Amino acid sequence: MKQSHQKLKMMYLAKILMEKTDEDHTITVPEMIAELSKLGISAERKSIYDDLEYLQLFGLDICSNKTRTTNYYIASRDFELPELKLLVDSVQASKFITRKKSMELISKIEKLTSHENAKKLQRQVFITNRVKTLNEQIYYNVDKIHDAIAANKQITFKYFNLDVNKKKVYRKDGGLYTESPVSLTWDDENYYLITYKAKYDSYTHYRVDKMEMIELTESDRILPQKSFDLSEYAKTTFQMFGGEETSVEIQFDNKLVGVVYDRFGTDIPIIRKDDEHFVCRVNVAASTQFLSWVISFGNRVKIISPENVRADMAKLLSDISQMYQ
Repeated sequence: MKQSHQKLKMMYLAKILMEKTDEDHTITVPEMIAELSKLGISAERKSIYDDLEYLQLFGLDICSNKTRTTNYYIASRDFELPELKLLVDSVQASKFITRKKSMELISKIEKLTSHENAKKLQRQVFITNRVKTLNEQIYYNVDKIHDAIAANKQITFKYFNLDVNKKKVYRKDGGLYTESPVSLTWDDENYYLITYKAKYDSYTHYRVDKMEMIELTESDRILPQKSFDLSEYAKTTFQMFGGEETSVEIQFDNKLVGVVYDRFGTDIPIIRKDDEHFVCRVNVAASTQFLSWVISFGNRVKIISPENVRADMAKLLSDISQMYQ
């Protein structure tokens, strides 16, 4: 058994360096020998120097600095600490990942850095009281959808909403949906499946955390002739609520130009109207959610055309006003 451990010495040495060292936390050769000893592995100085050289040749970025002793550490990794912090932030902010899965994922992310840096990641974890999905199947849903897209197959699934008692209410009375998956996208903190409906030559989308019993079928996907532009779809579909796509002319206060760029992209053409306003034309799904987005800016945004969208806005404002009479 001891001989077997000796054969693992170099791998354990790499593990010790990866877990215990970074630029601010180093280790000496005697400390490496002591750590290996805890694992039942004896080592001499010369063998450690040889192992360090081989590990460097293998690709580990092992650096050293000299004070009264020579101190070794892992200088760079696949993920730097700021990148890991970004990943942790994304996981904990994602509504479509359950609280349990969030903690599991963050625990795995912590293993990509040293123990000391992992403590820094732990200090920024705030899962409690965040809005999270309850559907533990979402991981498997995403995996099956990716499999279907790769295999060019349609899928079937059940789709539900939650009622006021937090009970599942299935669409189609529990019947199966049959769809041609096109893409997965993360929008407004939720994960969505986008599908193509050949009958209407249009796209629709579903919340992945509200899907159950996803199965691949034997039928190939039915896809449009033109390629799907996910960025355009996201621009025109507000908060993933659909509607007929319409060309809308909108007037904005100059101070909102950043908002327009954030929503529609910096390549959108804008026309100066006067010293305080500009106008742009955008293609959007003119849904209630789009109108609500316009309302959120008060009198700093005005829909100029078409007339039917202006009428929809006037009716929405009237309905809201009547609620407060």
